[in-house]
Amino acid sequence: MANNTKITDPNFFMAMQRIMNDFEKHAAIVSTERWQGVETQGRQDYQSKELLNYDLCVPLKEQDVFFYQRELKPNLPWADEHFKERVCGEPINPGVEWANWPWAGSAAKHRNADEEFNHNYMQRYWPKYAGMVRGGVLKDTVYDANWRKLHNYKPEQPSPHKGIRHTYGDLMDVVEYLVKEPHTRQAYLPIFFPEDTGYGDGGRKPCTLGYQFIMRDDRLHVYYPLRSCDFYKHFRDDIYLTIRLLFWVIDQCALRDERWKSVKAGNFSMHMTSFHCFYNDYVKLFGKAKW
Repeated sequence: MANNTKITDPNFFMAMQRIMNDFEKHAAIVSTERWQGVETQGRQDYQSKELLNYDLCVPLKEQDVFFYQRELKPNLPWADEHFKERVCGEPINPGVEWANWPWAGSAAKHRNADEEFNHNYMQRYWPKYAGMVRGGVLKDTVYDANWRKLHNYKPEQPSPHKGIRHTYGDLMDVVEYLVKEPHTRQAYLPIFFPEDTGYGDGGRKPCTLGYQFIMRDDRLHVYYPLRSCDFYKHFRDDIYLTIRLLFWVIDQCALRDERWKSVKAGNFSMHMTSFHCFYNDYVKLFGKAKW
């Protein structure tokens, strides 16, 4: 295990106990002007109890998905099926699994006229050709001849998005970077893009800022910063999906280089600028008297 690592909790079960105690004793009531593009002023249901700049660091002592299913209790089978979408290699939008999320009714309100979301994880994991092809599916086989003719679709792959100097990278580029330089400090997958910094359409913004992977002493650690995290609806799934991503990255590296077969999961580190729980959810967890 890497030295000088600040472990906040030995496991996620104890982390949950600490978090519940901190929300009850230290969280402050916060009201924002908007939530995901929705006006919230004057509405108590959009008030939240918030812990500011909250950290979590737990050593991943088990390399077993089922162990973390039991410890974290994510929304299953949705989280597993959605993870498959995230790592499918294509910037699909909207995908299928969003509709199976427990709060899909709320998510549906954020789709545009094309029934797509203004962003999703699949597009941010695989951004090179995001938004260029119907539904984000790049494989030509999904299009029948009538659709091709109607839309004058060209099966040739379009040019990838380009940044200031270079073409966009994606999740697989991060894997290839780690294989080439296992001890690099540069293996970072951004989710929050420059287009998100402006007001844009005034709508949704990614909560996740990105993921950094760093290997030391044959353990691959993941650092997971978020600008915002909803304790009731997203927190457990966010952790579980990130652990699954870490395992996936290790497996993908091992497929490319024998040296990675000895690498194990290291620490899961998380920083949440705004760690919050909305009024109705807080009342479910703690009771109205605790608000």
